[in-house]
Amino acid sequence: MRPLLAIIIKGKEVMFESLLDHLYSALITDSRYVLILRGLRNTLIITFFALLLGLAIGLILAIIKVTVHSRRNPLLWLANLYTTIIRGTPVVVQLIIINTSIMAQSNNKILIAVIAFGINSGAYVSEIIRGGIQSVDRGQTEAGRSLGLTGAMTMRLIVLPQAVKTVLPSLGNEFITLLKETSVAGYVAISDLTKAGDTIVSRTFDPTAMYLVALVYLVLVVGLTALLSLMERRLARNDLR
Repeated sequence: MRPLLAIIIKGKEVMFESLLDHLYSALITDSRYVLILRGLRNTLIITFFALLLGLAIGLILAIIKVTVHSRRNPLLWLANLYTTIIRGTPVVVQLIIINTSIMAQSNNKILIAVIAFGINSGAYVSEIIRGGIQSVDRGQTEAGRSLGLTGAMTMRLIVLPQAVKTVLPSLGNEFITLLKETSVAGYVAISDLTKAGDTIVSRTFDPTAMYLVALVYLVLVVGLTALLSLMERRLARNDLR
């Protein structure tokens, strides 16, 4: 038994040393960890500002869809057309079109990615917010109007706050989806987190860097999920009060 135990222990030591060698090559050699950190920074910047843009676009589109009832209204027609086109085409195709055509003269690749992902997210956010607004009882709107509030004030002060509580989980999921979708930003020569891992792999011929990238994405998603759950619990407590 002792020789067998010694073999097992020795094998584990060899595996551990091999893992350390892979990690050292993927991160430490030639300061490759800098690529990962820079890619993470770009990913977070793109995600954050694309989220803000998507929320703005989605809110405007949702209000148009809820408040405009005439099908002949050009605003409603444009809002529906926008949603159909954006949701019906892949985000990577939209990113490439914006980079090679609409904003071909721009050298700011981060800005291009923010606009592309923001436009894409806006179409999905609009449907989420629209559903939240329509879930609010019509009596709330009628009560606001009976108090002398204008339609805009009723929407801003009464309807939207209630809708936000309803759609928060869905908006959180959209935020997480947006974070993962930015992994295709490398198609327009942006050194995001995924591109950084791919660059290291091309230099080392070792997939360890991509495992690390996957781990970083997993940590971000789990952290965001926990944060959203905390926000939902606090909102639920406020409702009980």
